[in-house]
Amino acid sequence: MPFGKMSFAVSDELLATFAPIVLYWVFSGIYALLGSSENHRLHSKIDEDEKNLVSKRAVVKVVLLIQTIEAFISIVLYTITGKDNKDVAGPKPSLMVLARQFVISMLVWDTWHYFFHRTLHVNKFLYKHIHSQHHRLVVPYAFGALYGHPLEILLFQVIGGLLGVLVSGMSPRASIFFFSFATIKDLDDHCGLWLPRWNPFHIFFRNNSAYHDVHHQLYGSKYNFSQTFFVHWDKILGTYMPYTLDKKAGGFKARTLEDYKDN
Repeated sequence: MPFGKMSFAVSDELLATFAPIVLYWVFSGIYALLGSSENHRLHSKIDEDEKNLVSKRAVVKVVLLIQTIEAFISIVLYTITGKDNKDVAGPKPSLMVLARQFVISMLVWDTWHYFFHRTLHVNKFLYKHIHSQHHRLVVPYAFGALYGHPLEILLFQVIGGLLGVLVSGMSPRASIFFFSFATIKDLDDHCGLWLPRWNPFHIFFRNNSAYHDVHHQLYGSKYNFSQTFFVHWDKILGTYMPYTLDKKAGGFKARTLEDYKDN
């Protein structure tokens, strides 16, 4: 083959597996740069260093391990399903179909997340031995979004995401964009920053960094279980904790209403 005609094709399945991993670290770096200033932080950098119960080096190691396992499982699942770009040659779905698939996937994933997440808090054994690892990050930051017990994260992410894609009928190509979007949204939820002027997640979603920050605090550990997109399950089942954002010197603070605080 002439040099000028050489090509390298990457399957949709591989892109759906590895694009979210690349975006995870790219956007983590962006949020880290934005967080270098106190102007948009929900907690000070001092609190981030002193209140968290795990080092950032340990967080990076666990996240890399989890991403490796996730990638392996994803490749195996795509291989079993046998969908090797079959959707490319066929008719492409309309924007309305894609939008419907995205909404269905988000609703399915959120339902799985809410009930699984709430169970991890209600069951003392599961919380002590599994979910408490994620809550070592009292002051969340972006690249800690996937930090936690590997079993929990895999059940959270892999099963939830797989259910959403299967129920919605989403193709591997569409799942590239869905999983990439979900990854960036999850990073934003854990970034510990409030960027309302230009951040679309804070404009269009009530489930945002301040909402999830409340959950990571002691008084909010029994509330705001919803992840990653909507808050309807918290509202329906009475676990929604409202909050207000107060401007402070060097950033913001999410304050919960007194009637909803755990005493």
